Amino acid sequence: MIHVVLKRLLAALPNLIGVVIITFLLTRAIPGDPAAYFAGGSATQEAVDQVRAQLGLDKPLIEQFFTYVGNLLRGDLGLSLTTGQPVLQELLQRLPASLEVVLMALALACAVALPMGVMAATRPGSWFDQLSRVLITAGVSLPTFFTGLLLAYVFYFLLGWAPSPLGRLDPIWSPPPTVTGLYVIDAALTGDGALWWACVKQLILPVVTMALFVLAPIARMTRASMIAVLSSDFIRTARASGLSDTTVLVRYALRNALLPVITTLGMVFGFMIGSSVIIEKVFGWPGVGSYAIDALTASDYAPVQGFVLTMGLLFVALNLLVDLLYVLVDPRVTIES
Repeated sequence: MIHVVLKRLLAALPNLIGVVIITFLLTRAIPGDPAAYFAGGSATQEAVDQVRAQLGLDKPLIEQFFTYVGNLLRGDLGLSLTTGQPVLQELLQRLPASLEVVLMALALACAVALPMGVMAATRPGSWFDQLSRVLITAGVSLPTFFTGLLLAYVFYFLLGWAPSPLGRLDPIWSPPPTVTGLYVIDAALTGDGALWWACVKQLILPVVTMALFVLAPIARMTRASMIAVLSSDFIRTARASGLSDTTVLVRYALRNALLPVITTLGMVFGFMIGSSVIIEKVFGWPGVGSYAIDALTASDYAPVQGFVLTMGLLFVALNLLVDLLYVLVDPRVTIES
């Protein structure tokens, strides 16, 4: 197993190299001059040239690239010009915030979509199947920023049930001691129930917003896969053998229908990571997506490059995890294949 994992990681190296090259070139193609931005609007051309020399932007492009690659090999993602902090340090501080929303949204979407897809597949054409289709279509049709703003307006502004959508924790609370970086888990480890609930309340609106959008493809794939499996010969044989409907549905049908669902989960998770910036902007969430957007508007190269490289590494880890889940769900599937 370890040999196969290492083999997959080596196979992903060309993709990561491509990400590094493309990201470097695209950031240099961003309109605007970072030197002029940081020198200030009233700076003279001489001052701008001095800033450009300090940033190393006066060197040939190929020399800038090899300098960047050399820094990467040493684990140095550079400094953020807007904050003055190392990019790696800021990414490590902000990544748990993004992952917390994404993981909880994915868990909520699966908890709703999987039973919905199974029930719709066992009752095709019924009122429940029609209702689930309407909900799925609505979830896909509504943009995440609109859903987020609508939920914040209704539950915070009108009803006052939700806390202010301005970050991971209300200002009256101090963050829990950092263990995992995920506030909900860290607050639970401290044993402070009030702090844990405060962290959970801040998560509800962004998690529900993202879960509503990704629920649709999971439920649709579950329904389609279950319908195909339920019409198979081995399901008819299992029922003819006198097995209960629950055993046939869960042990035989659902398990065989999970492989395409797992593939969908992998794609959905990757999409959630990339699109989390919208949720973060709507709810003032201090994640890596909002960090990259702020850097992009300031033509700050290093954070943008670090963000894209981090997303590439997450996608490699995600694809490996999906392969391992295949084997756990169906031992007949081999990673080598």
